[in-house]
Amino acid sequence: MNKATAFQPILGCSLVASEQAASYHHRWLVMNDDDQLMNAKQLPALAKVEVSLKFGYLVLRCPGMIRLDIPLDVVEDDDSVRRTLNTQGQVFDVVDEGDLPAVWLTNACGQSCRLVKVHPDSQVKPFDDGSS
Repeated sequence: MNKATAFQPILGCSLVASEQAASYHHRWLVMNDDDQLMNAKQLPALAKVEVSLKFGYLVLRCPGMIRLDIPLDVVEDDDSVRRTLNTQGQVFDVVDEGDLPAVWLTNACGQSCRLVKVHPDSQVKPFDDGSS
């Protein structure tokens, strides 16, 4: 897979070779309990999480686990799950995807973490994916 034509919907997880994934590149982030952004260098188990886009869902798979489907485009209008992050020199809003994805990722990675989605109103620069 050519990295130039592949995209990474979840920072640190597998690449997706699909033009559909371009608009979702780094839309989701994995955070630890201290609200620190995690990438595959910091949390190598992220690399074994396979990501795909199917029928309007972000689909996560990992060996030995059931598949997890997360809706791609949901209106983030619940302020109780919205918060501001300051990471990699950027300040932006994210929306917590909830307890089910958090537990799924925690089990997949062996470390407590949460999945957050960059709020669509936030403008962010590309993140360091830990590959360099």
